[in-house]
Amino acid sequence: MGKTQREEWDLAEITTDVLIIGTGPAGAATAALLATYGVENMVVNRYRWLANTPRAHITNQRTMEVLRDLGHEVEAEAYMHATEQDLMGENVFCESLAGEEIGRMKSWGKHPLSRAEHMLASPSHMNDLPQTFMEPILFSAACKRGTQARMSTEYLSHEQDADGVTTTLLDRLSGREFQVRSRYLVGADGGNSLVAEHIDAPIEGKMGVGGSMNILFRADLSKYVAHRPSVLYWVMQPGADVGGIGMGLVRMIRPWNEWLIVWGYDINEPAPVVDEAMATNVARQLVGDPELEIELLSANTWTVNDAYATNMQNGRVFIMGDAAHRHPPSNGLGSNTSIQDAFNLAWKLAAVVKGQAGEALLDTYTTERAPVAKQIVTRANQSIGEFGPIFEALGMTGGTDIEKIKASMDARCDAGEAGEAQREALRQAIAFKKYEFDAHGVEMNQRYRSSAVVADGQPEPSFTRDAELHYQPTTWPGARLPHVWVFDHSTGQQVSTLDLCGNGRFTLLTGIGGEAWCDAATQVGASLGLDITCHVIGPRQKYIDHVGDWARASEIGDTGCLLVRPDHHVGWRSAAIIAEPAKELSRVLQLMLSKK
Repeated sequence: MGKTQREEWDLAEITTDVLIIGTGPAGAATAALLATYGVENMVVNRYRWLANTPRAHITNQRTMEVLRDLGHEVEAEAYMHATEQDLMGENVFCESLAGEEIGRMKSWGKHPLSRAEHMLASPSHMNDLPQTFMEPILFSAACKRGTQARMSTEYLSHEQDADGVTTTLLDRLSGREFQVRSRYLVGADGGNSLVAEHIDAPIEGKMGVGGSMNILFRADLSKYVAHRPSVLYWVMQPGADVGGIGMGLVRMIRPWNEWLIVWGYDINEPAPVVDEAMATNVARQLVGDPELEIELLSANTWTVNDAYATNMQNGRVFIMGDAAHRHPPSNGLGSNTSIQDAFNLAWKLAAVVKGQAGEALLDTYTTERAPVAKQIVTRANQSIGEFGPIFEALGMTGGTDIEKIKASMDARCDAGEAGEAQREALRQAIAFKKYEFDAHGVEMNQRYRSSAVVADGQPEPSFTRDAELHYQPTTWPGARLPHVWVFDHSTGQQVSTLDLCGNGRFTLLTGIGGEAWCDAATQVGASLGLDITCHVIGPRQKYIDHVGDWARASEIGDTGCLLVRPDHHVGWRSAAIIAEPAKELSRVLQLMLSKK
């Protein structure tokens, strides 16, 4: 006869509201957010510490907004450790770092037009923050705010029932198994997620479509790169040791003396053993310095994946991060999407745990984030294929005749129509890589459609520009609240509209004549047990729209309102004041929170 739910809680060695498996960007962010929202949580990691290699690094504006929401001190610490946007620079394509440069492109918001779009889109700045720095920032914030953390603790299995989840863990130091009872379980345990396997998460796509190796090393390469700062140096090199021909990547970790080489291997063959001799040889080859001495820090192999979960939850168990979307590092979407998964799920878990929402609210996690998982996995793998035109323009396709390839590459220097056509083809091929290296729309245009959004039939605005390249702000319900600067009446300081929202609370924004919405927010908040913040933006108010940017961006009249969710996404809007604002706000919030 099985144990009752009460016995499950009584027999568990440890109890908590939410148990999180994994302390990577997704797991650590979830823990930090839940702790900030006052939700008891525990996070475990099978290893003795956090990331030991700088895997993920590109950090986009939307992710920095999440860190900003955790507190300006968290955002500031990230900037302190990051390589700033200007040093992320211009992707360089070359025959080797010491050899001839083939071309370059302005990337990551470096082009003045792109920089303007970045500045208009967000109060936060893109940067390069290796995972070895990001994880400790998030983990530290979580633990300081109340998360219980255990290292050297391995997830083995779980069983869920109507009341909670019983998870069996292994203390890897003592070899002892123990159980944790929680209301919810979050699997943020990476691309080989055991939690995803145990909930039979439906995964579409294919794992192991390619093989790669990472070689992390120290060497002062400033004489080759300081005059052309970049995060990524792409080496187009015929006759490479691996694969006959191909392309290698020399990635900056710390300017300009810590580096990561990424090089492919045949996935159909055993993974190579990367020792110091091999690593030194590859580094010398790609840098183009036969005398280069390196300090090898680590080397490992990994596989390129093309897979995503179509359902990111099963009952009380959720997956996120690499457990749900498995893809190459193209576009720099991995840790960014992982942290944004956490931002979506954490406020919903908090609302349900606190009794402010019905459990059906949690179903909107998959509804909203699974399409994002599909989008970014598709985009990342497509970006790999978009190197093809560069190879074609250089004549690096169609064989392994090294001399022929070298002659084809040299032909771009020839006078005459053929040489001119090749140079133009190469310029266009490199420029087309903006879909990987400057895809601002992919990073910022996420719009949610679920029961946690009440659009009331308002048509979604179509994109007037390329939605992968350009962010299009809108307050259509489901879209992220547009950022504009308003001004604090008491200090004169500018404040982002995003800073008026978030922090685990719903926010209502209105203008002069819409004060009744604030009265409604107080009344409805009290009846639903919600802390709803309300701001009236206008002359002689706390926040003033001196330059008119908010009036243009809000897409509502002064007496209308926007109801913004804790994750900065607009949940509902009204163009103008109505007869019974409290009744309408109550209707909307009960729908969004699955209260009826």
